[in-house]
Amino acid sequence: MKLYGLIGYPLSHSFSKRHFSNKFEVEGIADSNYELFPLETIEDFKALLLAQPDLVGLNITIPYKQAIFPYLDEIETEAAEVGAVNTIKFQNGKLKGFNTDVFGFELSLVKLLEGAEKSNLQALVLGTGGAAKAIKYVLAKLGIGFKSVSRSRKKGDLTYGDLDEELLSTHQLIINTTPLGTAPNIDTAPNLPYEYIGAKHYCYDLVYNPKRTLFLSRASTQGAKTKNGLEMLHLQAEKSWAIWQR
Repeated sequence: MKLYGLIGYPLSHSFSKRHFSNKFEVEGIADSNYELFPLETIEDFKALLLAQPDLVGLNITIPYKQAIFPYLDEIETEAAEVGAVNTIKFQNGKLKGFNTDVFGFELSLVKLLEGAEKSNLQALVLGTGGAAKAIKYVLAKLGIGFKSVSRSRKKGDLTYGDLDEELLSTHQLIINTTPLGTAPNIDTAPNLPYEYIGAKHYCYDLVYNPKRTLFLSRASTQGAKTKNGLEMLHLQAEKSWAIWQR
């Protein structure tokens, strides 16, 4: 039996197991299982490999998309350029890292921005973790300028306290890469001056549970076009599967 899975912490509201278990059932894939492997620390990864010798593929989520690097034998070029890995393929005793978030986010974002003049867009990327790295890579690829926003000035170009009417008027694409708003903490949201968001804004939230986060709800109330991360997740998951099968 081929074993696939997801590592991260916590994993109580993970999408991946439901996605792949449903895929295996619908497509009649009888020789595969997908399990969740919550690791309290990345140092537990070696013990997982010893305990699960049937592993052939893994997905990686918060907070290990960067911390996993020292445990890999090889990193695919795009993942190395991004600086984050969310997929591992086991092959011939070696572990190779990939980033399928890039694929999923790019296709999903392009749909949201359909009709927009991308060359004139400027983005605010909320958060500076592993997910943010893939988002920034895609924005650069699409020619969209951006600034990163963090609670600490050491980590981002801007802090949340820097955001004002002028910055919001010149940065009409806002992407939340933080876990703020994820169930069960649905009453949390990035600390933005939402009154300066309007009909010309596009707000994208990588969070997908709940479908409509407080961030997206507040932005939508102001007239912004919004999208959650569910389509991105489906796209990146299928890309992971394609990598594991080749």
